Amino acid sequence: MSDSPREILIQPSRGFRFLDVRELYAYRDLLGLLVWRDFVTRYKQTILGPLWHIFQPLLTTVIFTVVFSIVAKLPTDGLPPTLFYLCGLLAWNYFSQTFTSTSSTLTANAGLFGKVYFPRLIVPLSAVVSNVISFMIQLGSFLVVLIIYRVINPTVQVAPRWEAILLLPVVLLHLATFGLGVGLWLAALTAKFRDFAVLSGFILQLWLYVTPVIIPLARVPAEYHFIVGLNPVTIPVECMRYLLLGTGWINPTLLLISVGSTLLTVISGILIFRKVERTFVDVV
Repeated sequence: MSDSPREILIQPSRGFRFLDVRELYAYRDLLGLLVWRDFVTRYKQTILGPLWHIFQPLLTTVIFTVVFSIVAKLPTDGLPPTLFYLCGLLAWNYFSQTFTSTSSTLTANAGLFGKVYFPRLIVPLSAVVSNVISFMIQLGSFLVVLIIYRVINPTVQVAPRWEAILLLPVVLLHLATFGLGVGLWLAALTAKFRDFAVLSGFILQLWLYVTPVIIPLARVPAEYHFIVGLNPVTIPVECMRYLLLGTGWINPTLLLISVGSTLLTVISGILIFRKVERTFVDVV
């Protein structure tokens, strides 16, 4: 057996290329290291650390409850306002964190990309996985709040459905896939035009208000259902409430539209990302 090192020839790709699954699998150890890096550096030199994942949605829920439920008197689909908003934020926060992390992939890691070769798609994938850890922390805090609420208000019949064990990962995968796809699109655009780095925060602010985090989908007029359904985050938010609180409005047509939009977004996002990654080091 020869002990001579293997020679790896790196050549530029031509045209649009999709995933090289074998190459991604070969760099799985790097994926694990980047996931750990993302999670640790995010809370380096902070006092509360990962506890921010608990306090942020709780504080936002308090504000939403006061402003939209107590002051504006907006309906919450028969659910306690605190649980309604907290559950909606559980889905929304994972999407927004994934969107933000992946959209800054190229600009934030330009120095690393210029030094060594590895599949560039590993970096946005690591952001998707590291945000799952954040989601699990927030899910645990939500269940604690739910249990406390049930103890204080035993007459309120709100509880997770048994299907949640099987279907909750599917909903999370839906959010992860769409967040990755739209984040890759923005990452590719940001590599060329830095304006999109500023625009991403504004996009998320507006996106929140066209997603049924504040108002249940069942309260949206029927003539606007198709428009709302074009937002792929809408159905996962409703599914999350249905699985964790037992109440939600899920329309099969809107579900198909959401899945189709998600697949189209992630496929086109990967293609455009693979196209831009060949030359972005020269322009970032």
